[in-house]
Amino acid sequence: MIKSIKRINIGDMAFNLFNTVFMLLLAVVTLYPFINTIAVSFNDGMDTIRGGIYLWPRVFSLQNYKAVFITGTVFNAFFISVARTVLATVLNIFFTTMLAYTLSRREYVFRKFITVVFVMTMYFNAGIIPNYLLIRDLHLMNNFLVYVVPSLVAAFNLIVIRTYIRTLPDSLAESAKIDGAGDFRIFMQIIFPLCMPVLATVALFVAVGSWNSWFDTFLYCSGRQELSTLQYELMKLLASATQTNNNPAMANAVGVDAQTARNLVTPISIRAAITIVASTPILLVYPFLQKHFVVGLSVGSVKE
Repeated sequence: MIKSIKRINIGDMAFNLFNTVFMLLLAVVTLYPFINTIAVSFNDGMDTIRGGIYLWPRVFSLQNYKAVFITGTVFNAFFISVARTVLATVLNIFFTTMLAYTLSRREYVFRKFITVVFVMTMYFNAGIIPNYLLIRDLHLMNNFLVYVVPSLVAAFNLIVIRTYIRTLPDSLAESAKIDGAGDFRIFMQIIFPLCMPVLATVALFVAVGSWNSWFDTFLYCSGRQELSTLQYELMKLLASATQTNNNPAMANAVGVDAQTARNLVTPISIRAAITIVASTPILLVYPFLQKHFVVGLSVGSVKE
């Protein structure tokens, strides 16, 4: 009996030791690229070219971040990005969930046909030129609404939310109807609150996609500087840093002198600073959604 207890204890200790070492290695592999990016972003640009920077900057400098924030356009672009992300996420969640609830009702006759139409949009895309012509004909060129209207409903999010709603008991809606509640009231007061786990997951997907998007700004809003987004401004800054590094004579075009462009603004260091600036807001928001995000990812993985 004592030998079996010792064997069990030794086995448990060996497993716990292996599990701890493995998780530590996994954490190091996961966190190292981000920590290295932070170190490079705070390192002097010319010194970064030498390489050999790992977890700590070798020559500490704030010039990379000064180069990012030296123009006032970044601050306005930041607020535009925040506004488009918040509006796109809230409206996408509301309209997609409302449509998903409608398509989940068995009494709705056209639910299968409409679902097939939305699924087809996931496989077939008209392309950039037809989309551009559509946006132009809708008079959304150089308009803030171009950031919000095209993303009101997403087919993939629709399928995910509809699948989750189908797991809810039908008796909830039926009992509410018996009490005299209409469809909209049932949706707002019963279905919508119960969908919070999957909505948090979808909201994070939509928010990250809206925050990282810059190509729509390039296509539709490049004619109005006040509608430029943070990602688009950072993309232009990275391109200009690469050009001024290769040709310092072009430095005046981006607002810095040739010596600064040659010694401080290097593509590697600027890229690291841009990465940190662009990812920090999402990293600050994620902890508040982590609990619901994990629950939402597990939806459908266990069936009773």
